Amino acid sequence: MVGPDNLGCKTGEGFCDYMQNTKEEEILKKTVIDFHVHLSEYESFCDTAFAWFAQAFPSPDAYQVFCQKYKQPENFLSLMDENEVDYSVVLAEVAPLTTGVATNEMVADFCKGSPRLIPFCTFNPYLDPNMAAILPALVKDFGFKGVKLYPTYNHFYPNDPVLYPLYTVAEKLAVPILFHTGSSIFKNSRIKYGNPILYDDVAVDFPDLKIVMAHGGRGPWYDEAYCMIRLHKNVYIDVTGLPPGKLLTYFPDMERFADKFVFGTDWPNVDVKKNIDAMRNLPMATAAIDKILGENAKRILQID
Repeated sequence: MVGPDNLGCKTGEGFCDYMQNTKEEEILKKTVIDFHVHLSEYESFCDTAFAWFAQAFPSPDAYQVFCQKYKQPENFLSLMDENEVDYSVVLAEVAPLTTGVATNEMVADFCKGSPRLIPFCTFNPYLDPNMAAILPALVKDFGFKGVKLYPTYNHFYPNDPVLYPLYTVAEKLAVPILFHTGSSIFKNSRIKYGNPILYDDVAVDFPDLKIVMAHGGRGPWYDEAYCMIRLHKNVYIDVTGLPPGKLLTYFPDMERFADKFVFGTDWPNVDVKKNIDAMRNLPMATAAIDKILGENAKRILQID
């Protein structure tokens, strides 16, 4: 029988210290993936978006200094190390009416130097009529690993047939699509386009397309988002923008369906490490938390 004496430490306190250290080492070995990261510097920012990002800093000038520092990939990678993040999914955004513009080219350039930076391209259906034709080259030639779409920012329903050619190609290429769902504080957002129930059509018509609902229907539609992940094997919730301490209020059976959630932060105006620690302190099994913090994302992104 293995006991404290066999481990070379004294009964009681020494054994507790050993077990605590072992647990901490196991935690450090687990993969952490932030599935929802924005560039710190955009080509252009709408006023309300800039104000929202800047509110976490002492002043707008301080935020701009921060942006200048972390627009350099090497500085961002160092920050990932400080926060104990293994991979970050970096999102393009073309929403000139609502938030701003961070082009596919900007994201590809930012991510090209490190496999830890995972680029997701974007399309605005009103500006990109040939989405399905463009996606294969973005994946093959520029290394994009997924797509981010912004229905509430660009005013389209995700189950609109105009998007089906894009979904057909994404499904064939086995790349996930991350969608904004739920509410938004930004001027010109229209949240009617953010109801998770709309993904029922998409999930039925594209059963092998990996669909990730950012924000989990934040605000009015937590139950709808929860229903989608229960009904459809290919649908997931990204918990970005939701206080970790309230996740079990929004999704009481989160532990039971831990395979269907991924962790994200909406960096740059959040404390990433604080969010990771809060996730680890949730009253759930360690295995479930590990899935949410990284293991599920590894599977969705096909990371070995």
